[in-house]
Amino acid sequence: MLKEEKLAIMQEYATHEGDTGSPEVQIALLSKRIKDLTAHLQQHPKDHHSRRGLYKMIGQRKSLLKYLTKVDIERYRSIIKRLGIRK
Repeated sequence: MLKEEKLAIMQEYATHEGDTGSPEVQIALLSKRIKDLTAHLQQHPKDHHSRRGLYKMIGQRKSLLKYLTKVDIERYRSIIKRLGIRK
């Protein structure tokens, strides 16, 4: 992921000015990385080391989403709708 892409995602999902660490931003960045890695694995199906990294990212995103449900269910619903994550 290029620096410009990362900054664009941070600006789009930030909850306030200078926000880089809110759950929404982290989930959006992980979703982008998951999407890119999924495309890589479709071309390279025997790349098991990258597949393990993908599974770890999916688990991390899942735990952030679970945290967000406990904190504020409306923020959770909003991020799910904006990213188009299937549940």
